[in-house]
Amino acid sequence: MRKSCSRKYSPGLYPLIFLSFVIISSAVASGTSPGRVTGVAPGIASGVAPGIASGVAPGIASGVAPGIASAVAQGSTSALASGIAPASDSTIPSASASAVLQSGDTAAGISLFTTAAGTREEFVRGQRLFYGLVYPENKSMNCAACHNTDVTDSLNWNPDAVEISRKYKNKSVADLSEILLSPTGKKMMQVHSDFRFTPEEIMLIKLYMDDLSGAGLTRKKPSVINFVLFIAALLLFFVSALDLIITKKIKRRWINPAVLSVTAVYITWVLVVNAIALGRSPGYSPDQPLKFSHQIHSEQNGTDCIYCHSYAPYSKSAGIPAQSICMNCHLLVRSGTRSGMFEIAKITDSYENKKPLEWIRVHKVPDHVFFSHAQHVGAGGTDCSECHGDIAKMTRVRQVSDLSMGWCINCHRTKKVNFRDNNFYMQYRELSDKLRKGETDSITVERTGGTECMKCHY
Repeated sequence: MRKSCSRKYSPGLYPLIFLSFVIISSAVASGTSPGRVTGVAPGIASGVAPGIASGVAPGIASGVAPGIASAVAQGSTSALASGIAPASDSTIPSASASAVLQSGDTAAGISLFTTAAGTREEFVRGQRLFYGLVYPENKSMNCAACHNTDVTDSLNWNPDAVEISRKYKNKSVADLSEILLSPTGKKMMQVHSDFRFTPEEIMLIKLYMDDLSGAGLTRKKPSVINFVLFIAALLLFFVSALDLIITKKIKRRWINPAVLSVTAVYITWVLVVNAIALGRSPGYSPDQPLKFSHQIHSEQNGTDCIYCHSYAPYSKSAGIPAQSICMNCHLLVRSGTRSGMFEIAKITDSYENKKPLEWIRVHKVPDHVFFSHAQHVGAGGTDCSECHGDIAKMTRVRQVSDLSMGWCINCHRTKKVNFRDNNFYMQYRELSDKLRKGETDSITVERTGGTECMKCHY
């Protein structure tokens, strides 16, 4: 009976062992624990539709935008390359926009230029024009090459396609035609110099942009491979434990302890890594309402940090500069060399309409931690780059340090305090006397109580 059972269950032992080793090797190779991958937003540096290396949407060999050939035949255009759902039947009436344009009806034309509504076929044509899949006058004009339709982790100075679409949502096709063919900005005049769109083509692009304005930028789905590996390891652990304690089907005694050991190590590693990472977000770089570059303002133009963040030396927070600070320069500077007029127009519009920009905070310590810029910048003389990294070279602000307690304590143990001509530290008379008499050559933050719990947690 024992031999029969052994022969019956032994064939399943080797896959069980092999799967456990695959889980561990895959996790080590990826170098990422499950749960941490899901928060990563992929960036497409080229700013074009997914999988596009050449600036042309995928699946174009047939001359039709990806996923559209069959959709048009079936009366549906839901599978678009940009990943954005097209307008529904209620938003695309059956009347042909081309027919209205060709009819010469001025009133109908004005109405059409305001709504930019048309058939599904015209919607698809507008999408193909936007991605440069058709060649007016034998010349490719790809809007998506500059105006990305996907989330990107790098700074694209050009406004993304959704921003442009929302700005022109309630404007006419004539307004869009003017900015495409007769732009006033220096940069746009240079980029759009060879544009040769017909009124019908601009109407078709407007039709696609109106639909695009109702959606956001396309985000790549997060990878779930590490999560699947973690679940598989849990299942292996419980199955092996169940067999070892209760069923005892596996007769080779060394297999269950081996599987339990390997899976337990992996599960423990995953839990510890994610527990340590809880609440920490190095590399965090959210999309801001305005594409502001510290590299241009601080490094290139030489603007001092305190000019904009004037609260830092004497306040708990460094503060977000008021728009009046921005307007000190941008009353005159209305166009950027790389950004053109679009981004600076956001500042002036916000200032004139008295509606502040809603900036997203990047660096933030937990609520149970007290941190004061006045203590570090004003009294301690700490340079901004010591905590924020070389922010003067950043075109897009990101969190460099993990802002953990260990990171703060290590700094307090090594950071030397300037006692000379510093009114704040004159109260530490004993340390000042030792420094003056030469009994010690330097004083660290730790020696002034910088590692005491109540200094930061009270």
